[in-house]
Formats: sequence, structure tokens, C-alpha cells
Amino acid sequence: MSTQKTAGTSQHRESRRSFIKQALATGAVVSTSGAFAAQASASTMQAPGIGALDHVAIPIRNVDEMVSFYRELGFVVRDGARIISIHFADQKINFHRPSLWESGTFTLRAAEAQPPCGDFCWVWESSAEALTEMLERSDAEIVAEGERTGGRDGGDGVGQSVYTRDPDGNLLEFIRYP
Repeated sequence: MSTQKTAGTSQHRESRRSFIKQALATGAVVSTSGAFAAQASASTMQAPGIGALDHVAIPIRNVDEMVSFYRELGFVVRDGARIISIHFADQKINFHRPSLWESGTFTLRAAEAQPPCGDFCWVWESSAEALTEMLERSDAEIVAEGERTGGRDGGDGVGQSVYTRDPDGNLLEFIRYP
């Protein structure tokens, strides 16, 4: 593979990751904070005609482990024949089973997406202790944590983030804003 093609593939992959992260961060959780709600409302006004993020879909490899993990985190899991969906607030993420994305006939997805390809950021609106307890119950290992600038408001907000990975290796971030 040429260096130019490798660089293009890497840039495409980073662009795809950035899109998924931004898409989830702008619609993942409804906040009750007035200031935060105003920022979120202002950011949605930048795309006339777009009302909300309906869903994001990613392929998964470890079906049973993924279902169990997300249930342990407290998500509502709907386990369908071809697609598993996890629900939080009024949002959802669809997980495509291997039988769907490996079939070669399912074309309404990114051509090269394979697990792990997700980077999800959720706003955590409870205490740091409650987050730690939830992650411990689900046997989720904390891979990084600390203050982070960025997130939903275009990179200016500061929050405390905790990172872990799901059974397929997707990065999960839980951010708490002051």
C-alpha cells in the first residue's frame, strides 16, 4: 500500500471518528442545566432543517458481551434479530450484528467500518462517586480520567472526564460539567 493511500485512509478514519464523536456529543443527553441547554440550543440553530440526532450505528463483534455490558451500565437494550439498540434519554445507538455487517450485502453503512470504531461521549449528570460505582458494577476499567476542555459547546467547555472501553474496544467517555 502506498504512503499516500495510507495517509488518506488514516485521514478518512480520523474524520469518521471525529464525526461520530461530534454527533454523539451534540445529541447524546438532554441536560436540565439552563446555561448548558442554551448552549446546546444555540448549536442546533446552526443547521437549519435539522431537528435532532436520530441515531448512530456501528458494527459490533462481541454480541453477548456488548449486550451484557450496556445493560450493566444501565442502558435500555433492545435486542433485535439484525440490530441491537441501546437507549438513553431520547437517543439511541444501533449496534449492527456481525451477520449483518459481514454479509457483504448490507451497503447502508461505512464501507470499511469494523469494530472498534466508536468514540462515544455522554454527559454524566450525577456524582463522580455514582459514576465510579456504575463502572465498577459493570467491570469497566477506567483507562484515563481528568479535566478536559472541549465537548458539546465547540471546544470551550471544561469538564471532568472518565474514559473506559466496551467489550468491542470502543472508547466511552463520561463527562461531568460544573
